[in-house]
Amino acid sequence: MDTTKHNSAVMKISIASDHAGYKYKQIIIKYLIEKGFVIIDHGTFSSDSVDYPDFIKLAAKDVSEHTSDLGIGVCGSGIGVSIVANKFKDVRAALVVDEEMAELSRRHNNANFLALGERLLNEKNIYKILDIWLNTEFEGGRHERRVKKIED
Repeated sequence: MDTTKHNSAVMKISIASDHAGYKYKQIIIKYLIEKGFVIIDHGTFSSDSVDYPDFIKLAAKDVSEHTSDLGIGVCGSGIGVSIVANKFKDVRAALVVDEEMAELSRRHNNANFLALGERLLNEKNIYKILDIWLNTEFEGGRHERRVKKIED
């Protein structure tokens, strides 16, 4: 699937990981740069053990403050990423493990932060999830009312 629909306006994506998500973070960055996205990499910058909140907070803050259009975080399970990112105002982080979740998180929940677990996915899944997540538009309608209730 082509991601040109979203990156035609040169979208910025902030990304971060801990040591357990470092490998996939690097793969994702390379893929997104090839697709024309601007990437803000908040680390970690090696596979040495670190605490995921230290890095995920930086990417979530970018989305919350509208420095970035979207955010992506990778840890071992994706659970820690989603917990940390969802603490930030206007961030709607979705833990996604398959293509259907990628689509629904955008279509129904207007997710703006993708939480991924390196231990739960393979490289082939990552590309499919990214393409679907980046190309799915928010449906609005009845979902708009529900999303607004999250922010209240």
